[in-house]
Amino acid sequence: MNLQQLRYLREIVRRDLNLTQAAAALHTSQPGVSRQILELEDELGIDIFVRKGRRIVGLTEPGKAALRIADRMLHDLDSLKRVAADFAGDDSGTLRIATTHTQARYTLPETIAAFRQRFPRVSVVLQQSDPVVAVRRIINGEADLAVATEQIATNRELLALPYREWTHVAVFPPGHPLESIERVDLQVLAGYPLLTYDAAFAGRTSIDRAFANAGIEPDIAVSALDADVIKTYARLGMGVGLIAGIAFDPQADRPLLSRDCGELFGRRTSHVGLVRGRSIRRFVAEFVRLMLPEFDESQLEA
Repeated sequence: MNLQQLRYLREIVRRDLNLTQAAAALHTSQPGVSRQILELEDELGIDIFVRKGRRIVGLTEPGKAALRIADRMLHDLDSLKRVAADFAGDDSGTLRIATTHTQARYTLPETIAAFRQRFPRVSVVLQQSDPVVAVRRIINGEADLAVATEQIATNRELLALPYREWTHVAVFPPGHPLESIERVDLQVLAGYPLLTYDAAFAGRTSIDRAFANAGIEPDIAVSALDADVIKTYARLGMGVGLIAGIAFDPQADRPLLSRDCGELFGRRTSHVGLVRGRSIRRFVAEFVRLMLPEFDESQLEA
């Protein structure tokens, strides 16, 4: 048994059991991946995967147990490398942040700018996606930390650090009927086509829940992955945009106008997520401290 075989096992599962994609990600050939897995199964004396013919269709029960152990061993190996780099005084490398467009565009720029001044030899990679993918990336070890509103706080594998509270706002162009209304309600909003986030993003669940609890079925005309797209369609007069308040700037987003919807959809909290029990490099900890000055690495062991 060798670490490469464990990496192959992990990557096959990450790629939804697609050997071709796993081989491409590992920069090797599909037959090579298949051979290594067969050798691992032979050495362990178990079938790791369920097969139909030559096609892999699932994990066996012992295969699931083997995957958990392989993940732990590979994470520990990564942690060992990070510890070695830290003790060598190595402040170079890559900081990988799994996050959403809203966080990358509106909450992280100042922190990243300050971080780059302190760690000029560390490059920053923003892995933008929906919150579900962001959480999967950090748990799989593809990212060092995650920043998002949804998913992080509900995942038991993650230490969820509250970062910033925000509320939704309704945005619309000048001349829209909402311009003459200071306080909007659900019934008023339901009178217009609505432009808002995809179901996995930025408090969309609270929007859907509020309308459902009121017995109102809104007209969701357009669902999108980020606030900038929603604002573009709002400028075109296609409807009222419901976006995170942190994504609206009265000056930069002119001529759009806004109305606060905090009383309608509640307050939301963005979180920084780190994997519990996993050590992090010094520059990762320092990045988190730029966002949350009281952060202590010992929290990861709690």
